[in-house]
Amino acid sequence: MDATFVNVPKQRNSREENAEIKQGETSADWSDAKSRQKDIDARWVKINDETHFGYKDHIAADVDTKLITGYSVTSCEVHDSVELFNLIKKEDQIVYADSAYRSEKTENKLLHKNKKSKIHEKGKRGKPLTALQIKRNKKKSTIRVKVEHIFGYMTNSMNGIFIKSVGIMIAKCQIGLKNITYNLFRLVQLDVKIIMY
Repeated sequence: MDATFVNVPKQRNSREENAEIKQGETSADWSDAKSRQKDIDARWVKINDETHFGYKDHIAADVDTKLITGYSVTSCEVHDSVELFNLIKKEDQIVYADSAYRSEKTENKLLHKNKKSKIHEKGKRGKPLTALQIKRNKKKSTIRVKVEHIFGYMTNSMNGIFIKSVGIMIAKCQIGLKNITYNLFRLVQLDVKIIMY
């Protein structure tokens, strides 16, 4: 499991307009033409020194094939872990994810659903990871990195993950098509590997 930002063209709204948008309202003085150009579903988020405006592509991927097995789209301020259980399938036995997905609630829910958690452990303020936890995380990373390869391929070989649309419904379609296109490219690569052997 992992998620990546999908940026859209930035909006130039006033603070008042942004406040209205967050409350689900649109400004009364917007013309029809202006309101069609405003993406009221996309959101801003700042992570460390990076600022993003748009949506998030949450994906689940198969460890063996690196094919995307499920996805969901949210505005980008939604935390990665929110979509975790929407992407886990009944047949999934082990869940690999980075430390953003880890919480006591998540671990208990996975245990209750008979899923083995391979989610990265994270340190806390004043309580860093132990040498054993670091070693376990490193081992999990050898599997978990495969989902990063998917986003790397989309960024480097599919002209990035930027879309130029307005509204979450169109964004869901475009992001879904991008995920399907990645799977088609990946199937070709897998077929070539099978033929070579």
